[in-house]
Amino acid sequence: MGKETFLARQPIVDAAHGLFAYELLFRQSLNSVSAQIGSQLQAGVEVISNTLCLGPEWLLQGKLAFINLDEATLMSDFVCLLPPHHVVYEILETVPMSAVLVARIRELKQLGYRFALDDFVCLEEYRPLLPMVDFVKLDVLEQHAEKTVEIIAHIRLNFRGQFIAEKVESREMFELCRDAGIEYFQGYYFARPENFSSKTIQPGQLAVLDLMNQVRACDDLGEIEEPLRRNAALTLRLLRYANSAASGVRQPVHTVRQALTLVGLRTLYRWLALLLVVANPSPTNLLLARTAVTRGRVCELLGQPRLDRDAQDELFITGLFSLAGPLMGTPLPDLLARLPMPDAIVQALLDRSGPYAPFLALAEASERNDFEAIARYAGEIACPPEEITVVELQSLAWTEALSTEMAEDAAAPARTRSDTRA
Repeated sequence: MGKETFLARQPIVDAAHGLFAYELLFRQSLNSVSAQIGSQLQAGVEVISNTLCLGPEWLLQGKLAFINLDEATLMSDFVCLLPPHHVVYEILETVPMSAVLVARIRELKQLGYRFALDDFVCLEEYRPLLPMVDFVKLDVLEQHAEKTVEIIAHIRLNFRGQFIAEKVESREMFELCRDAGIEYFQGYYFARPENFSSKTIQPGQLAVLDLMNQVRACDDLGEIEEPLRRNAALTLRLLRYANSAASGVRQPVHTVRQALTLVGLRTLYRWLALLLVVANPSPTNLLLARTAVTRGRVCELLGQPRLDRDAQDELFITGLFSLAGPLMGTPLPDLLARLPMPDAIVQALLDRSGPYAPFLALAEASERNDFEAIARYAGEIACPPEEITVVELQSLAWTEALSTEMAEDAAAPARTRSDTRA
């Protein structure tokens, strides 16, 4: 199951109250109203990680993300995980000024990243940064309005970027800042931070998702061979699958290339989909995983006399992924956004429409023993009642055999490590 991630975002608006950007804020729980930070490095890394997990496109809606960075995070490689066009990194006022800091900002700017000075005060030591940053943020709650105007006038000589007033809590303060030449605004007067949570997709699942995307995009098995070889766990599973009795192999398969040649791209994609959804389910999800596999098989077998082989594979994935959301602990639309699929699958899963929808509905109705729904959806695909009974029994037997095989597969790496130590 995925780990719960938390994040807050607060709008940054222009003088017309139009949305310009969001500041993304660290949160420890969905009900947190402020950050409880034990480590600034942890906070910065968590915000970057959770932004990736939630999805920058969905979270930011095409706007910029302002993210606070301490010195350790700024110097780390984590800052390069987010694409430059999405982010503005805020240099906290606690970051000590140094030649190393200036060099690091210059290096990141060459990669396209933008910067803001957070809670800026007129300390001479920060003057070298002014020509390098794109925004200066002024805390207008902690100082008199006259001081804010004075700071703006003072740094205009070295700064060609834009100002952001933060902690704006009244109309009077907004108008004073706007009249002083500040372009952007943030504070409770406009909106309080909005908390988000999501189940993150775990690293092993991300590797499978990435491979599935590559399989869909490529026509050459050689393009998939190297990514698979870099993932020892997936390589072991693939070799075991290729050598299994179910695949009908006469000669042992020893290499990734042999396995890929034997399996083929279409079957590889289906195998990866199965692995993604049902691999290592929690004890409470074992029954759900079996239901997902059985449902996928029912959809596939119902399609055999009616649709071509490609469509049958897609029907299997449709049934399997109909329970992917609860199995993986992430909303199905978010999962499908990471893994583009044929329109017919997406329509059936999200809208219950399209050519695969009646097959999925019939499989679900048979699980519930809803005879009225069974009759309706069986009629839509011209399926006689006796065929449904046979398909159900065949699917349950197939799932039982697969479950045994997957249990042996999961135990195999442990036995291998034990043998190695011996």
